[in-house]
Amino acid sequence: MKQTNDNYNKDIIEFVTVAVQFCIVAENAAQTDKMDFIDKMTKILPLLYLKASLMPDYDNIDDIYIEQFVEEDNYNIIRNNISLLLGHLDDFLDVFVEDMKYSDTPILATVSENIADIYQDVKNFVMNYKIAAQDNVLFEAVAQCKQDFKFSWGQKLVNVLRPLHEIKYQVKNDEPNIL
Repeated sequence: MKQTNDNYNKDIIEFVTVAVQFCIVAENAAQTDKMDFIDKMTKILPLLYLKASLMPDYDNIDDIYIEQFVEEDNYNIIRNNISLLLGHLDDFLDVFVEDMKYSDTPILATVSENIADIYQDVKNFVMNYKIAAQDNVLFEAVAQCKQDFKFSWGQKLVNVLRPLHEIKYQVKNDEPNIL
Protein backbone atom coordinates (compact mmCIF):
# COMPACT_ATOMS: atom_id res chain seq x y z
CA MET A 1 0.00 0.00 0.00
CA LYS A 2 1.24 3.47 -0.78
CA GLN A 3 2.17 5.44 2.29
CA THR A 4 0.34 8.71 2.66
CA ASN A 5 0.00 11.11 5.52
CA ASP A 6 -2.64 9.10 7.34
CA ASN A 7 -1.38 8.62 10.87
CA TYR A 8 -4.97 9.34 11.83
CA ASN A 9 -6.25 6.53 9.62
CA LYS A 10 -9.45 5.13 11.20
CA ASP A 11 -8.18 1.54 11.19
CA ILE A 12 -4.91 2.50 12.90
CA ILE A 13 -6.71 4.58 15.53
CA GLU A 14 -9.12 1.72 16.26
CA PHE A 15 -6.26 -0.76 16.57
CA VAL A 16 -4.40 1.58 18.94
CA THR A 17 -7.55 1.96 21.06
CA VAL A 18 -8.02 -1.81 21.42
CA ALA A 19 -4.26 -2.39 21.83
CA VAL A 20 -4.10 0.05 24.74
CA GLN A 21 -6.99 -1.74 26.45
CA PHE A 22 -5.34 -5.12 25.90
CA CYS A 23 -2.10 -3.81 27.45
CA ILE A 24 -3.99 -2.44 30.46
CA VAL A 25 -5.67 -5.80 31.07
CA ALA A 26 -2.34 -7.65 30.78
CA GLU A 27 -0.53 -5.13 33.01
CA ASN A 28 -3.22 -5.33 35.71
CA ALA A 29 -3.39 -9.14 35.90
CA ALA A 30 -1.88 -9.18 39.40
CA GLN A 31 -4.72 -7.00 40.73
CA THR A 32 -7.50 -8.82 38.89
CA ASP A 33 -9.79 -11.69 39.77
CA LYS A 34 -9.05 -14.81 37.69
CA MET A 35 -12.46 -15.04 36.06
CA ASP A 36 -12.59 -11.29 35.43
CA PHE A 37 -9.21 -11.50 33.68
CA ILE A 38 -10.36 -14.46 31.57
CA ASP A 39 -13.63 -12.69 30.74
CA LYS A 40 -11.81 -9.55 29.61
CA MET A 41 -9.25 -11.49 27.57
CA THR A 42 -11.90 -13.58 25.78
CA LYS A 43 -13.56 -10.32 24.74
CA ILE A 44 -10.55 -8.21 23.84
CA LEU A 45 -8.41 -10.79 22.02
CA PRO A 46 -10.87 -11.35 19.14
CA LEU A 47 -11.25 -7.58 18.80
CA LEU A 48 -7.47 -7.14 18.80
CA TYR A 49 -7.20 -9.74 16.04
CA LEU A 50 -9.90 -8.05 13.97
CA LYS A 51 -8.44 -4.57 14.35
CA ALA A 52 -4.91 -5.78 13.54
CA SER A 53 -6.15 -7.48 10.39
CA LEU A 54 -7.80 -4.24 9.24
CA MET A 55 -4.69 -2.07 9.64
CA PRO A 56 -3.15 -0.98 6.34
CA ASP A 57 -0.21 -2.84 4.84
CA TYR A 58 2.72 -0.47 4.56
CA ASP A 59 6.11 -1.28 3.09
CA ASN A 60 8.95 -1.40 5.59
CA ILE A 61 11.44 1.44 5.44
CA ASP A 62 14.71 -0.30 6.25
CA ASP A 63 16.57 2.70 7.67
CA ILE A 64 13.98 3.60 10.31
CA TYR A 65 14.64 2.33 13.84
CA ILE A 66 11.60 1.20 15.78
CA GLU A 67 12.29 1.41 19.47
CA GLN A 68 11.72 -1.65 21.65
CA PHE A 69 10.13 -0.54 24.92
CA VAL A 70 9.26 -3.91 26.46
CA GLU A 71 12.44 -5.32 27.93
CA GLU A 72 12.98 -8.77 29.39
CA ASP A 73 12.06 -7.63 32.92
CA ASN A 74 8.76 -6.13 31.72
CA TYR A 75 7.99 -9.26 29.72
CA ASN A 76 8.72 -11.52 32.71
CA ILE A 77 6.54 -9.44 35.03
CA ILE A 78 3.58 -9.79 32.66
CA ARG A 79 4.19 -13.52 32.14
CA ASN A 80 4.71 -14.26 35.85
CA ASN A 81 1.67 -12.27 36.99
CA ILE A 82 -0.60 -14.06 34.53
CA SER A 83 0.93 -17.43 35.41
CA LEU A 84 0.36 -16.84 39.13
CA LEU A 85 -3.18 -15.67 38.48
CA LEU A 86 -4.12 -18.70 36.37
CA GLY A 87 -2.20 -21.31 38.36
CA HIS A 88 -2.76 -24.82 36.96
CA LEU A 89 -5.02 -23.37 34.26
CA ASP A 90 -2.03 -21.67 32.64
CA ASP A 91 -0.91 -24.82 30.78
CA PHE A 92 -2.50 -26.07 27.59
CA LEU A 93 -1.59 -28.44 24.78
CA ASP A 94 -0.80 -26.68 21.53
CA VAL A 95 -0.60 -28.35 18.14
CA PHE A 96 -0.01 -25.14 16.16
CA VAL A 97 3.63 -24.54 17.05
CA GLU A 98 6.75 -24.97 14.94
CA ASP A 99 8.10 -27.77 17.19
CA MET A 100 5.00 -29.86 16.44
CA LYS A 101 6.53 -30.78 13.08
CA TYR A 102 9.07 -32.88 14.96
CA SER A 103 6.76 -34.39 17.57
CA ASP A 104 4.07 -37.05 17.67
CA THR A 105 2.38 -35.40 20.62
CA PRO A 106 1.06 -31.91 21.32
CA ILE A 107 3.46 -29.39 22.83
CA LEU A 108 2.81 -27.92 26.28
CA ALA A 109 2.27 -24.17 26.05
CA THR A 110 1.16 -21.56 28.54
CA VAL A 111 -1.46 -18.85 28.35
CA SER A 112 0.89 -16.52 30.21
CA GLU A 113 3.75 -16.85 27.73
CA ASN A 114 1.50 -16.42 24.72
CA ILE A 115 -0.14 -13.32 26.18
CA ALA A 116 3.28 -11.92 27.16
CA ASP A 117 4.50 -12.48 23.59
CA ILE A 118 1.47 -10.65 22.19
CA TYR A 119 1.88 -7.92 24.81
CA GLN A 120 5.52 -7.33 23.87
CA ASP A 121 4.78 -6.64 20.20
CA VAL A 122 1.57 -4.71 20.83
CA LYS A 123 3.02 -2.55 23.62
CA ASN A 124 6.08 -1.74 21.52
CA PHE A 125 3.76 -0.60 18.73
CA VAL A 126 1.58 1.48 21.07
CA MET A 127 4.60 3.24 22.54
CA ASN A 128 6.10 3.92 19.11
CA TYR A 129 2.75 5.26 17.93
CA LYS A 130 2.58 7.51 20.97
CA ILE A 131 6.00 9.08 20.35
CA ALA A 132 6.03 9.02 16.54
CA ALA A 133 7.01 12.55 15.61
CA GLN A 134 7.42 11.74 11.93
CA ASP A 135 5.10 9.94 9.56
CA ASN A 136 7.84 7.55 8.42
CA VAL A 137 8.30 6.32 12.02
CA LEU A 138 4.56 5.66 12.24
CA PHE A 139 4.56 3.90 8.88
CA GLU A 140 7.44 1.69 9.96
CA ALA A 141 5.76 0.95 13.31
CA VAL A 142 2.52 -0.03 11.55
CA ALA A 143 4.44 -2.11 8.99
CA GLN A 144 6.37 -3.91 11.74
CA CYS A 145 3.27 -4.53 13.87
CA LYS A 146 1.33 -5.87 10.89
CA GLN A 147 4.24 -8.12 9.90
CA ASP A 148 4.58 -9.40 13.48
CA PHE A 149 0.81 -9.99 13.55
CA LYS A 150 0.90 -12.01 10.33
CA PHE A 151 3.90 -14.16 11.23
CA SER A 152 3.95 -14.33 15.03
CA TRP A 153 1.48 -12.92 17.48
CA GLY A 154 -1.67 -13.37 15.37
CA GLN A 155 -1.26 -17.14 15.55
CA LYS A 156 -0.42 -16.97 19.25
CA LEU A 157 -3.58 -14.96 19.82
CA VAL A 158 -5.85 -17.54 18.22
CA ASN A 159 -3.97 -20.35 19.99
CA VAL A 160 -4.41 -18.80 23.44
CA LEU A 161 -8.05 -17.95 22.86
CA ARG A 162 -8.93 -21.67 22.78
CA PRO A 163 -7.84 -22.49 26.36
CA LEU A 164 -9.30 -19.23 27.67
CA HIS A 165 -12.62 -20.07 26.02
CA GLU A 166 -12.50 -23.56 27.51
CA ILE A 167 -11.86 -22.19 31.01
CA LYS A 168 -14.59 -19.57 30.73
CA TYR A 169 -17.31 -21.85 29.35
CA GLN A 170 -16.38 -25.27 30.68
CA VAL A 171 -19.45 -27.03 32.06
CA LYS A 172 -19.32 -30.14 34.26
CA ASN A 173 -22.38 -31.87 35.60
CA ASP A 174 -24.54 -29.11 34.07
CA GLU A 175 -22.92 -26.58 36.39
CA PRO A 176 -20.74 -23.65 35.25
CA ASN A 177 -17.06 -24.02 36.04
CA ILE A 178 -16.43 -22.06 39.24
CA LEU A 179 -12.72 -21.43 39.72
